[in-house]
Amino acid sequence: MGEDGNTSTFNISYTNFFLVGFPGLHERRPLLVRPLTFLYVTIISANGLVIHTVVGQRSLHQPMYVLIALLLAVNICAATAVMPKMLEGFVHYANPISLLGCLAQMFFIYFTLLLDYNLLLAMALDRYMAICHPLRYTDLMTSRLLGMLAILALTRSLGVAVPLVVLTSRAQFCRTAVIRHFTCEYIALLSIACGDLTFNNRLGLAMRLVTVTFDLALLGTSYTRIIYVAFRISSGKARAKALHTCGSHLLVILTVYLSGLSTSIVFRVTRTVSQDVQNLLSAIYLLLPGALNPVIYGVRTREIQEHVEKMLCGNESAQEAREKPKRLQNRRVDGKLPG
Repeated sequence: MGEDGNTSTFNISYTNFFLVGFPGLHERRPLLVRPLTFLYVTIISANGLVIHTVVGQRSLHQPMYVLIALLLAVNICAATAVMPKMLEGFVHYANPISLLGCLAQMFFIYFTLLLDYNLLLAMALDRYMAICHPLRYTDLMTSRLLGMLAILALTRSLGVAVPLVVLTSRAQFCRTAVIRHFTCEYIALLSIACGDLTFNNRLGLAMRLVTVTFDLALLGTSYTRIIYVAFRISSGKARAKALHTCGSHLLVILTVYLSGLSTSIVFRVTRTVSQDVQNLLSAIYLLLPGALNPVIYGVRTREIQEHVEKMLCGNESAQEAREKPKRLQNRRVDGKLPG
């Protein structure tokens, strides 16, 4: 044994691990398979439905809806990077995974999370142009600009995810082969590494702080300006529509950033929190956006909601459901129905 109590003096570094998520549940772990499978199917179905609606309706081939569809596609990828291996771990207590598989999963987790952040920035830019510069919106928000934003989002996501994975791959994992987590997160892997991890910890923390601080500053500045301009719109209907659309985006932003920040704070500050609670917080910030985003955009975005209703209920049923309140109102006005 070395002085730090691990086996680093023997140059042992594990290359195969066992993922053990929610270790405190023991024999009750298999009971989570069905509800989590239902959650995974729901995430794929709900996000896929909205994506199919945007792709299939020419009237929705506009920058805002394209960005929403891209965000929901990233939600599906993020859930798929986590859920299959997580479900396998609930079926088998010891869930084997190689170092290469672990690093690949870690890459896709952080790559999709960063894509989420970047797409939210692009959506803020889209709303800023639409509300603050409405007359120039179609000239500014072109397909060429959308393509450039997509390339920038991919490049920025790779620029953060790749260094984290490369740095982690160079660590020596000699403490144990058991990762007490349902997925290969950066902090979970560092917890079983040995040697001087000061640089790894500082780099991970610095990347998160810089990314989140920069993004929140841009988002805060953009939406402050957007809301200010929206309240000055003379038309009440146009003002309400602008604020309603921004409200949907702000709900998604709060869901993504608050869940991620709360998890980071608990992991780095609180030492008394149990491993199961840490696992639960990770599951929330990894899966909650994918579960809520299609609901927020599918329910609060009227254009998407109408097309989803037509798809699910048929054109005539959806049209009749919207016209029924009007007919009842007309009957009240004519005195045929008591108000």
